[in-house]
Amino acid sequence: MLADFFTVIRLPLAVAFPLVGGDWRLVVLTLAAGSDLLDGWLARRFGSSRFGPFIDPVADKLFMVVAFGTVLASGALSWWELLGVLARDIVASVAFLVVSVRGRASSIPARAGGKAVTVMQVATLFAFVLDSPYLHPLAHATAAIALYAIWDYTRAAPKASRPL
Repeated sequence: MLADFFTVIRLPLAVAFPLVGGDWRLVVLTLAAGSDLLDGWLARRFGSSRFGPFIDPVADKLFMVVAFGTVLASGALSWWELLGVLARDIVASVAFLVVSVRGRASSIPARAGGKAVTVMQVATLFAFVLDSPYLHPLAHATAAIALYAIWDYTRAAPKASRPL
């Protein structure tokens, strides 16, 4: 499916992000953010494959971890700021592993708080790449929204895991 193509593109872009600099890093980030928007739109418009729902969160989280690892290595943000920025992803990954091991995996539809975290993570990465003075305020705002998203998903999880 075409949506899967745009999702899989984020894998080599994740590899490229720490290896390039300057304007090329801006291009990589723009392509990654654009592919994330486009794959979701294509999947909703034309349907998704069985591979899409698995690879999309993997590609998303891999890109974010590598990109924010690059930010951490640069010293632009502290480890605790990065922990806040990635809190939603960390909690979601741990929750996925726990329910998978227990054999009770279920899907929770995307929620507004989770989408807001993604937008703010990308904005924080743009601030990093552009050496913006708004990097720290964006990181702190992203962490706050991530805490809200964790709370919101926690409220939604029991409803999603009920049998239909």
